[in-house]
Amino acid sequence: MCDDPLHRIAAALERMSPAPLPTPDFSAAPAFVWHVDPDRLEPVTRVNRVALDLLVGIDRARETLLDNTRRFAEGFAANNALLWGARGMGKSSLVKAVHGRLARSHPELKLVELQREDLPSVGRLLNHLRAAPQRFVLFCDDLSFSHDDQHYKSLKAVLDGGIEGRPENVVFYATSNRRHLMPRDMIENERSSAISPSEAVEEKVSLSDRFGLWLGFHPCSQDEFLAMIDGYCAAHDLRIDPETLRAEAIEWQATRGSRSGRVAWQFFTDLAGRHGIRGAD
Repeated sequence: MCDDPLHRIAAALERMSPAPLPTPDFSAAPAFVWHVDPDRLEPVTRVNRVALDLLVGIDRARETLLDNTRRFAEGFAANNALLWGARGMGKSSLVKAVHGRLARSHPELKLVELQREDLPSVGRLLNHLRAAPQRFVLFCDDLSFSHDDQHYKSLKAVLDGGIEGRPENVVFYATSNRRHLMPRDMIENERSSAISPSEAVEEKVSLSDRFGLWLGFHPCSQDEFLAMIDGYCAAHDLRIDPETLRAEAIEWQATRGSRSGRVAWQFFTDLAGRHGIRGAD
């Protein structure tokens, strides 16, 4: 047995280091979730999503993201996309629905979900995706940054790619309630209190500029809210008197104090349960 201190240190470090991530079998599922400690890509055989045709009131964003993703799936140039705006209006649902629509005709198109808190590990994830023959939509839901948050620096590895560049087979989609990925009051506070206001938030604010597509989502009208519910009823063959449906839907949104795609789906879930429909999804 060697008593050399350097050999002992090397052996200890080897024991502490996690085993390399085996090459994932990307044919095993249409989607994956990235986890760390240890690094791994967990397959998701059934993605929680709604059909693309059921996403009402966001026609422009739907068609733009669908076209961008289709070009990417077919091997052409495509932009990273930031979906921002009102909560509950279908931002994350749209990403998953677009992937679901295109994965039927392009089975090599995979969806990989990355949690915001795991952004520091994104370089390791990109190394695995870069070496694969498939094409990947890397998806981060509810992305935002606080005053002292350094995770945004890791995001630049996806958007800019450093010296290697972003992998040709990866496009990045993120959703956020904030257009500039940080609270407006924080932006104004730093601009008013910093010695160099123009530089105080430039690095974080400019991060959103690195997305080629900005897709805005805004609160829906009552007509759009009711159209969403009509679409859900038609898709699940739930027949109900139109006036009764309208009255119950309006009462539901009044008790919630808001209208959105999420509220429409919650109402339909309650309605479906009361009418004996199983597993409305």
